[in-house]
Amino acid sequence: MIDETALRTAAARTRALSLLMTRWPSVTGSPEEAEFSERLRALLAGTPYFRDRPGQLFTVDSHGEPLTRSVVALVRGSGRRTVVLAGHFDTVSIANYGTLAPLACDPEPLTQALMSELRSRPLNGAEAKALRDFESGDFIAGRGLLDMKSGLAAGIAVLERFAGLEAPDGNLLFVATPDEENRSRGMRSLRNALPEIARRFDLDIVAGINLDASSCERGGEEGRAVYLGSIGKFAPFAFVIGRPTHAGYPFNGTSAHRISAEITRAMDTVPELSDEAFGERSPPPVCLEARDIRDGYDVTTPDRVWLSFNWLTHRRSASEILEEFHAIVSGALRTALDTQDAHAARYRGRDALATDGLVLTYAGLLERVEARGGAPALARLDALDRTLSGGTDPLKISREIVSAAVTEAGLEGPAVIVGFGSLHYPLVHLERSEAGRILRERLQPVMQAAADRHGTSIRFKQIFAGISDMSFFGHRPDAGETGLLAANTPSPAFTDDAPEGLLSFPTVNIGPWGRDYHQKWERVHAPYTFEVLSDLVFEAALACLPE
Repeated sequence: MIDETALRTAAARTRALSLLMTRWPSVTGSPEEAEFSERLRALLAGTPYFRDRPGQLFTVDSHGEPLTRSVVALVRGSGRRTVVLAGHFDTVSIANYGTLAPLACDPEPLTQALMSELRSRPLNGAEAKALRDFESGDFIAGRGLLDMKSGLAAGIAVLERFAGLEAPDGNLLFVATPDEENRSRGMRSLRNALPEIARRFDLDIVAGINLDASSCERGGEEGRAVYLGSIGKFAPFAFVIGRPTHAGYPFNGTSAHRISAEITRAMDTVPELSDEAFGERSPPPVCLEARDIRDGYDVTTPDRVWLSFNWLTHRRSASEILEEFHAIVSGALRTALDTQDAHAARYRGRDALATDGLVLTYAGLLERVEARGGAPALARLDALDRTLSGGTDPLKISREIVSAAVTEAGLEGPAVIVGFGSLHYPLVHLERSEAGRILRERLQPVMQAAADRHGTSIRFKQIFAGISDMSFFGHRPDAGETGLLAANTPSPAFTDDAPEGLLSFPTVNIGPWGRDYHQKWERVHAPYTFEVLSDLVFEAALACLPE
């Protein structure tokens, strides 16, 4: 029997907390992000349950200066079985609100201001849709309201509802972490601390529910969902080394731009490079960055060009990605050199000698650095990494380290260095374990009952397409994969240094839905998020707790 009063209370609490926490700015890397955890801890400390049990509410150090922390709150029932509810509290920048930036974290005034702006001028399709959504009254704007403070609010409402039960079976552990929008350092540090937390409170963590937001451009079908997995992300780079020549003598060298153009052509949005698994297809890779590595102007063809790609996967491992990327780059390099040789032959009216090129992994480049410069050369690269690693742009840091390593190795082009430019987010999915398959079976009737109760639809979705903390939540990485990634990622700051003894448990994502997150028109669907979500998460958590 559903307690209607408790359900209504949880819905009202979700709405109130969502709006309140959105008014607490917490842009990633800002002092406000570091302050957020204490504000949240103080809010929870003021509730009746934690006033009586202060030892079950605490913070875990994460990273940064000022220091960021994760908030951990435990509500105990009987037994050891425990479900973890998790979400992040950092947000992306408010800069894209322009003159409305002062209102970016004040949902209701911002919604009114956005409607006024949209009504004042001609609109494109996305803007017209945003205006219709706002005018319907079902959507509310605000930086972080969708992604993902309304998810956190639902988790807190669930925690409080569980605390109000007379004799609940099992335990709920709520965690709120920083830094999801950058390197997931909050979740990764919390993950590392979780085994000790479980030992301290004698908990057996059997499942996790991530509370992150999803987007749906239709009627909400993609958002009213329990996601069984989260997409994998790789960031392969190609550092292209040409052979510079004066522009008046183009065939006396090889332009790095010609090579980079062929690599981009072979990679960018090529459908055959997407994955098919779990009945769904991942997007193909896209080029995120293409840069000529020189500071000034001259009439010399460029000798160094940096390319970085975003490659989302549903099944490929790190070794498979690196092997395939190496092969693609090798083929593109060969095409570029053969084409230039053919052009030279036509221009000069005689056959040209074939130009040779080389493709090396970053690990292979470091071997050349050591062979040429020994320990001092490697030490100089380490010192450069320490100088750069506090930055927030992984591609810039990786690019500068690779460039320095190429110089230390004395490597001449044509050549291409391949590796990984930023943190890898592992693919996770319930079907990979028996515990995950059991969890799915338990959730099916819960979803149907919640859908019937609220007069809506809720369905399973296979892969959460937004890169998220779910990749590190309950996931114990493969040591072989970790070693390959570390060897081929220029800065250790962008590798996942996972300790031994991590916990492993099945996780799903159940969160709010809306549209245009990270954009100026970011908005949450209020009826589902405030009225349905906390009920669904509560019943899902209860379903996981029995033996």
